[in-house]
Amino acid sequence: MTEPQIGFPQTSTRDPETTRGALERWLASQLPAGAEPRVGYLDAPSTNGMSSETVLFDVTWTDRGEEQTWQLVARIAPDPTNVPVFPEYDLERQAVTMRTVSAMCDVPVPAVHWTESDPSVLGAPFFVMDRIEGLVPPDILPYNFVSWLLDGTPEDRERLQEATVAALARLHQIEGVEEMFHFLPGATSDRSALQRHVDEQRDYYEWVVADGQRSSLIEAAFEWLDAHWPADEGPTVLSWGDSRIGNVLYRDFEPVAILDWEMASLGPPELDVAWLITLHAFFEDVAKTYELPGLPDFLRRDDVAARYEALTGYAPGDLDFYCAYAATRHAIIMSRIGRRSIHFGEAETPADIDELIPHRAMLEAMLAGTYWEP
Repeated sequence: MTEPQIGFPQTSTRDPETTRGALERWLASQLPAGAEPRVGYLDAPSTNGMSSETVLFDVTWTDRGEEQTWQLVARIAPDPTNVPVFPEYDLERQAVTMRTVSAMCDVPVPAVHWTESDPSVLGAPFFVMDRIEGLVPPDILPYNFVSWLLDGTPEDRERLQEATVAALARLHQIEGVEEMFHFLPGATSDRSALQRHVDEQRDYYEWVVADGQRSSLIEAAFEWLDAHWPADEGPTVLSWGDSRIGNVLYRDFEPVAILDWEMASLGPPELDVAWLITLHAFFEDVAKTYELPGLPDFLRRDDVAARYEALTGYAPGDLDFYCAYAATRHAIIMSRIGRRSIHFGEAETPADIDELIPHRAMLEAMLAGTYWEP
């Protein structure tokens, strides 16, 4: 069996001690007079996520003569010199989205305490939320290679799958989203929510290829999407956007925190359903490459769709289209991440720029209509 060789792409160049001091000074201005905040534990995990920086920390402070300690997380927009994955990081919008979701349904979202738009504090805007104890299915090494999820029983994974789909279902049942989340992409236009979503992905692609190295595969995918557009786009819901299990904290195989709302938008329910399915299928393909067993009975397309329909009464449709769209979106992101790795000297520019897309074969098979064949 080939031994997996998966590297850790650069995620941050932030100095921990500088960050600690800056947080203490800033917290002193946010907490009541005399709080005298002291940041003890501080860590920046590298196993999940590359778009924004996540800093975990504990702050001890005095409140009316009593000392207390809060466990917190700071989500910090990346420094532009670190070659960000996305062109825009609206941390205030993320924070408002999380607060609104928390107020409107019982999907577990960490409480957001503060937002800070002034980049002089930590070098970029950020917000601070509660830190929830739980386990995340890791990206590196992928959770279907070796992890607590792989070590669980089939019944454990089925409970996690059903609870995760249930969280999506509850999120999508929030009513009046076009008015309530008017600040999100896709909220105002004479085009449909799906068309707005796809157009924004086209714009994102153009930003990624501003270096002149265009992707023939991604452009073929957009042409395929245009040719296979759903006849019925379905209802418009709040789309979490990055609805994969690597963005969920679990305890006893149940979600206790839904994280990473930077890709939130409005659109059909299938955006989230297909992203959940496709991102797991991507990891399954990687496991096959390394001749590992993976988790082939987990998050299967038909199972996820059936569970969603049982919970909501809505049958996700056109999943060939939406899964191909998810793979296209993922291809744009991975192409940007690959170019980012080249910038940092972690990789060399390939002869074919589409070699930067690790799931190239998956996307090609989806466009050919053969990927989901038994």
